Amino acid sequence: MTLEPRPVDKPRSRFVTAALWGAGFVALLWAIEILDSIMNQRLDDNGVRPWTFDGLWGIVFAPVLHDDWAHLISNTVPAFVLTCVIVASSGTKRWLEATAIIWVAAGIGTWLIGGLNTNHVGASSLIFGWVAFLVLRGIFARKLSEIAIGIVIAAVYGYLIWGVLPTGSGVSWQGHLCGAIGGVIAAVILGRRSAAERAAATPA
Repeated sequence: MTLEPRPVDKPRSRFVTAALWGAGFVALLWAIEILDSIMNQRLDDNGVRPWTFDGLWGIVFAPVLHDDWAHLISNTVPAFVLTCVIVASSGTKRWLEATAIIWVAAGIGTWLIGGLNTNHVGASSLIFGWVAFLVLRGIFARKLSEIAIGIVIAAVYGYLIWGVLPTGSGVSWQGHLCGAIGGVIAAVILGRRSAAERAAATPA
C-alpha cells in the first residue's frame, strides 16, 4: 500500500486564513456595535464594572463592546492587523490560546484595579495584549523569525506604551495595562511551549 504525502500548507493559504480570521473578528465587533446602536447603547452596560458582582460579566463581554462608532473605528485596523500577524506566523490555534489568556487577564485585572463606578469596554485591552505577546514571544520561543516580527511590531506600535499609564477620564488605562500583562503571560507560556515542541521534534 502506498501512502500519499501529507499536504503542506502553502504560504498563500496561511495568509488567506489569517485575513479571514482578522476580517471575521472585526466583522463580529461591527455586528455587535450595530446591534448596540439599535438598542440605544444598552449593551455597553455589560462592560467590566470593578468590584461589582454584575460587573464580572464584563470579563466575558467587554472586549467586543465599544462606547461609540469612533471608539470601534479606532480599534478596527489594529485588531485586524495584529490578528492577521499572529495567525499567519503562528497559526489559528496559537491566536486563540493567546487571545483567551489576554481576554481573561484583562478582564479580571481591570475588575480588580479599575476605579469604582466606572465601566470598561473595548477591544483595546486585546490590542495591547497582542502587541505585548508579539513583541516578547520570540524571546521565549527562541525563534529568530518571531523575534524579527516582534521588533517590527515594537517599531510600529511602540507608542502604545503610554496607554498603560493613568491618563484623562474616558480612557481605560487599567484595561490597557492588564491586557498588556496578559500578553506577557501568553508570551511566556506559549513561547516556552513552542520552544519545547521544537526541541522534542528535533532528532537527537
